[in-house]
Amino acid sequence: MKALLIDDERLARNELRRLLAPFPEIEVAGEAANAKQARGMMAALKPDLLFLDVQMPGETGMEFLGSLEPPAPQVIFTTAYDEFAVKAFEMNAIDYLLKPVDPVRLAAAVGKLPSNKGRAKAQPAGRLAGSDKVFVREGERCWFVEVSQIRLLESEGNYTRVHFGEAQPQLFRSLNAMEERLDTKFFFRANRRQIINVSWIDKIEPWFSSGLLVQLKGGAKVELSRRQAQEFRERMSL
Repeated sequence: MKALLIDDERLARNELRRLLAPFPEIEVAGEAANAKQARGMMAALKPDLLFLDVQMPGETGMEFLGSLEPPAPQVIFTTAYDEFAVKAFEMNAIDYLLKPVDPVRLAAAVGKLPSNKGRAKAQPAGRLAGSDKVFVREGERCWFVEVSQIRLLESEGNYTRVHFGEAQPQLFRSLNAMEERLDTKFFFRANRRQIINVSWIDKIEPWFSSGLLVQLKGGAKVELSRRQAQEFRERMSL
């Protein structure tokens, strides 16, 4: 898969090229410092994938992408700004990476590429750090939320309801699948139906049969069974 790196910062292009070295399936075929230069290289290189900066002098990355004749290459946006995330996914971007690009997030993005879908299933993406931001969508509503702000996840069959701020969107992903992406330093499987963010715990009380009742900031109460309460005590004790 041939890739074209488009970024007005030479150091950013160099760093991205270095981070892509472990992925033999991606050949960095060229680099461009702006949209005009990239447009001149498209016909000759015929890239399958663009790593595209959003904010560039003159034409922005999104304006450049919108001007391409279909079928356009696959796109992974790279930027220092998160406010364009929703627009990026509306343009069917594979992913949206914040600078400095995290190697684990890059690996997850590469795993989403059509040619790597089998590999992505065989090798799940790394766990999300608390400072990572994730794109959440429910119907026509979209959010770009920091993982640390997710206080509670609740299973609803094959769906998971995610609680952050005033929002409680329902995602078409099982709680078990969500658990695989969450850092166990911050997230704890309280019971069969719920995962809590321990940094959001406000109060803990003894509960029936040696269990615990955890109250989260915001008011939600979550029961821990005796077994989970014991695991919680062992994990959280000095």
